[in-house]
Amino acid sequence: MRIVDARVRLPQHLRPQQSYDSPALQTEQYDRVLQLSDKVNAGTLPNLLETMRAENIAHAVMHAETETAEPAGRLNESLVKVIADHPNRFTGIGTVDTKPLRPSVMARQVAGIANLGLRGVSLQPAFIGLDIDDRLLYPVYARAEELGLVVALHTGVTYSRMHPIRHERPELLDQVACDFPDLKLIACHAGWPWVTEFCAVARRHPTVYLEFGGLAPKYVARPGTGWDTLFTMMPNVLKDQVLYGTDWPVMAPRRALAEWRASGLPDPALEALFGGNATRLFALAP
Repeated sequence: MRIVDARVRLPQHLRPQQSYDSPALQTEQYDRVLQLSDKVNAGTLPNLLETMRAENIAHAVMHAETETAEPAGRLNESLVKVIADHPNRFTGIGTVDTKPLRPSVMARQVAGIANLGLRGVSLQPAFIGLDIDDRLLYPVYARAEELGLVVALHTGVTYSRMHPIRHERPELLDQVACDFPDLKLIACHAGWPWVTEFCAVARRHPTVYLEFGGLAPKYVARPGTGWDTLFTMMPNVLKDQVLYGTDWPVMAPRRALAEWRASGLPDPALEALFGGNATRLFALAP
């Protein structure tokens, strides 16, 4: 099966802020649960390339997302350089400046992302105190829809104790999908704890994809963890709308792949999850 990791991070050492250092209330629970800071600071591009080779990962979609105020222009430039140096290995998702948040500036930056050859835009509404369907974000959605870009949105639980999770509820994504029916939307992290509702949104909108970056697949496959509805739908009605992702370096690809293979999903569902859906969504060369 061809493997495409639909979500890896732009390595920290290639970012303007070269160490992951955010307010304690934002990071402390991430570090307790995921050891986030240590993993992010240790993840390097050579390490990622070696991991992809070792695990037979053909391609990865690298996200220039940010939870802080790193300048979007410099993040996008670094991402473009990685792709230029490794064109067969990476496709890119850019980002826009949200601090300060100026809708007209963000719309122009979306056009700039398209001009750079990147395939989408990353937004993390909860980290800027906005609902997914806040009208201040609508110029981003409108321009992305016009230009055929994908929009990747943080959804579900965030371990930041500074940012309420209510900003990323499923009905908010549903509203955006209704208002922009041709816009491809990725619900990053697949929206736990509102999994059933996110499944309903994806079932309503074939433009909505659910991605598993940063999650342990063994829990997705385990009954009673809150993932039951999605896992049940992955081999059938949502087979074409799920994306394998690791949020590297948060989740080790070796672990994620092994746990998905042991999950009991049939081969057609694994083939769609591991690479078929991402290849189609991002128009990747087969």
